[in-house]
Amino acid sequence: MIELPEDWKAWLRHHVVRSTPPQTLIQAMTSVGFDSATATVLVTRAFSPGVHVPIPLPKNPVIPPYPFHAATGYRNDVVPVPKGNRIDVGDRVVDVGMRIDKPCVITFANVVSDEECAALIALAEPRLKPSTVVNAQTGRSDLSAARSSGGTVLQRGETPLVARIDERVARLMNLPVENGEGFSVLRYGVGDEYQPHFDYFPPQDPGSQKRMLTGGQRVATLILYLNDVEAGGETWFPDAGISVLPRKGCALYFQYCNAAGQVDPLTRHAGQPVLSGEKWIMTKWVRQRRFGLES
Repeated sequence: MIELPEDWKAWLRHHVVRSTPPQTLIQAMTSVGFDSATATVLVTRAFSPGVHVPIPLPKNPVIPPYPFHAATGYRNDVVPVPKGNRIDVGDRVVDVGMRIDKPCVITFANVVSDEECAALIALAEPRLKPSTVVNAQTGRSDLSAARSSGGTVLQRGETPLVARIDERVARLMNLPVENGEGFSVLRYGVGDEYQPHFDYFPPQDPGSQKRMLTGGQRVATLILYLNDVEAGGETWFPDAGISVLPRKGCALYFQYCNAAGQVDPLTRHAGQPVLSGEKWIMTKWVRQRRFGLES
């Protein structure tokens, strides 16, 4: 019988909790060296632990690790976003613009309509307040010179529009709606920026431990661009050499936490200064577990 290493067991447990589709896990395992039959049985066992499915032991079993990034020590996890160039998200088909493996970065077009963008901006604009950052020591939300913008949060299901887009992006990311934080809507004027930072909570910071009491670590981010920016405002990954231009209705996804709890430092990113016009974005952060008072 095959005995999986602990990191693979943790990987499977993690994705069972997150309700990752079994076929996605089977594809991920076969892509790194498992034969299809073995991967199918291991995933079946993970989802149905009471069901005994025997696996013949090969003569020289080799269980490869999932992809490892030598420069940072981060192991790339399975990407839950569906394969293909176009993704059916229920009420529309979203076009995939770019996929990068290390770090995991994907861009999409046709995620939100012009009318939806306008309605979201109108909903958020009267509620804007100066944006904050997480205090590394206390976990509180504090003002910081590193971040200049106005922002507000649209809670899950707050309006029919918000609920519809929540369902849509959950299908796009292939992650549970209930694991997402509320949408963070931000407006950047000329000169406004967000200097390089991580979206995950750095594990070594005391403040991070407090933030992770509800829902655990952040695992992925989806940024929706709600308007076209005249100049500037790129989302820039300085350590990976990636720069994504804001385009109305488009979105940027990146993943940075694997099942073993490792976080990917290559996802350090910045909102570059707006040089002309303004920039409106709406960000969804996704946690390891259900997020909210009930978690």
